[in-house]
Amino acid sequence: MLDVNYSPLWLSLKTATIATVIVFIVGMFLARLLARNSFFGKSVIEAIILLPLVLPPTVVGFGLLYLFGKNGFLGRLLLDLFEFQVVFSWYAVIIAAVVVSFPLMYQSASAAFKQFDENIENAAYTMGASKWKVFRTISFPLAWPGLLAGLVLSFARALGEFGATLMLAGYIPNVTDTIPLAIYFAVESGNMEMAKFWVLIIVSLGFTAILWLNWWSKRHMMRYTERRGK
Repeated sequence: MLDVNYSPLWLSLKTATIATVIVFIVGMFLARLLARNSFFGKSVIEAIILLPLVLPPTVVGFGLLYLFGKNGFLGRLLLDLFEFQVVFSWYAVIIAAVVVSFPLMYQSASAAFKQFDENIENAAYTMGASKWKVFRTISFPLAWPGLLAGLVLSFARALGEFGATLMLAGYIPNVTDTIPLAIYFAVESGNMEMAKFWVLIIVSLGFTAILWLNWWSKRHMMRYTERRGK
């Protein structure tokens, strides 16, 4: 029987949850801002936001290491101001998960805000509604299906992050040992049974997330079709 330390599971779930909350809030408002505004350089900004989606995770990790290392701009700033080092800490795991999952949330949110007519919001503005009230009562409900898809996909991506995490956080038992890292180092040490155990866990979590999203999407479409038919 396997002697399992469940630290990678709890750490992965905690990291993915926190990263997803950050990504959801920031990605939603940034996507809303860019979706309703056109300006010079917008395409460049969006390309930078989506860049981690197409780069190898190790390249993303190297970039983060360059920024947050002792000689990096942000790393040196944090050391000087707070005597705090991000590299090889749990915060590095969070940062890596946020960076690699953010493009998925932004892309989903941007598409969600662009799918409905902007005139619906403008009509509310002309009636005296504030921007926050329009967002809360009109924009957010209409975009919610797309936002939820981005939320689930971002969680699954954060849960499975490996390359950037290894580069920035390293492998420290009970500190940075997420499930993907636990799998890698179990294989490296020849403990295939432990590797299989963690593979089964993370596949189950990812499969459940995608299955639930598909079920919810179909249910939402059925309800929408029924309302349209009445």
